[in-house]
Amino acid sequence: MAGRPRSEVARQAILRAALELCERDGYAAVTLKGIAEAAGTGRQTLYRWWQTKAELLLEALTEVVGRRLPMPPESGDPQRDLVVFLSETFAVAHGLAGRVVVGLMADAQSDPRFAAELDAKLIGPRRRALRVVLERGALPAGVDPELAVDIAFGVMWYRLLNRHAEVDEKLAEDVAALVARIR
Repeated sequence: MAGRPRSEVARQAILRAALELCERDGYAAVTLKGIAEAAGTGRQTLYRWWQTKAELLLEALTEVVGRRLPMPPESGDPQRDLVVFLSETFAVAHGLAGRVVVGLMADAQSDPRFAAELDAKLIGPRRRALRVVLERGALPAGVDPELAVDIAFGVMWYRLLNRHAEVDEKLAEDVAALVARIR
């Protein structure tokens, strides 16, 4: 028997409330109960649509990333395309989205099912998009594109997790220059 269809108005209120609570209180402090209260919905509504806070926030973040990070058009300058791609990605990661994705990644470490969902909906698509940008000519011949993707995103993840340096446009330029020099 199928449940009631989602109300798009309620869904949007819930996703908005979840992100606002993450912004205000931090990922770890957010609960489904708090999200329901902030969204003006019942907890049963949340539990009917999402099993965990991580699933709910992944949906919210996927919508944000999808809107803010479309595939950049090909400009004819592969190195510039790479800088633009990384700059846009790092700009999103620098803010709330980065803090949420760090929390999601932490949850994924102990939940293989959620890890697969996170990869399918967020991590994998961004990796594939970066690979496309690299294969447009930003990558020297003979360099393994998957290694270059790991290098570019590895730097971002390391900085997001350790918070020792910025994830910004300068980093995008530095990573693009490093990738161009790989032999």
